[in-house]
Amino acid sequence: MKSTFNRMRRGFTLMETVIAIGVLALLLTAFLAVFGPATTGLRKAISVQEADRLAAALERELVTLRPGTTTEYKTGFDKAYQWIEEASSDADASIFLYQYRGTPNEIREDGSMEPFTQGGGVAGKDFIVQPSVRKRDDPLFLEDLEALDGRIFTTKLTQLEFANGQLVKREDEGINNDPNGTDESLGGTGSDAYVEAVIAFAAEFFIVPNSDPNYVRPGGKFNPENLTKPVFTRNLAVRR
Repeated sequence: MKSTFNRMRRGFTLMETVIAIGVLALLLTAFLAVFGPATTGLRKAISVQEADRLAAALERELVTLRPGTTTEYKTGFDKAYQWIEEASSDADASIFLYQYRGTPNEIREDGSMEPFTQGGGVAGKDFIVQPSVRKRDDPLFLEDLEALDGRIFTTKLTQLEFANGQLVKREDEGINNDPNGTDESLGGTGSDAYVEAVIAFAAEFFIVPNSDPNYVRPGGKFNPENLTKPVFTRNLAVRR
């Protein structure tokens, strides 16, 4: 009887343990092979949805004249012209898009909400998640990051020109004041010299790999030239 009891309490042998680990490893490999790409695709789909929502915010911000800004723009069209022109050539003029928790009853001079930096809080009551579009050298950008909600995107803006009857991305930096090739001239400089009523452009959205303020601040290690694969692209336009 004692011998039978001891046999019942016998543990796994080394061979049985090795076989069990091998079977588990095989199952995990099969699981990752099946669901790994699906997980990656899901993350990409979520990123695309976020960027898509921020595209509308970008189009609005480009023509919005905010009070209290250090740079004066003559019109919303002039602001859009300068942002598109500078975004392709100046790393410190990079445009960042993100969402942050704003305090509804505390409005800054430029019309945006003060960031809600307290812990906890009730969405819709204590704070409202707001989309925001700011240039890298905007001091309020770093303030917003204190209440960041989600990831940061940056965008590359490239003017669209007519070639062979269709719109194509401009190969050179900056803006061509005569995108239709009509050889017209309005004189002046900047947006005053632009001959059309609309600037069409492609907005490529990239995920910023690090949301640390020290990384994205002016002079930080963030370099838009290192971002080569956009997660989302949309053709947009601003009107004079």
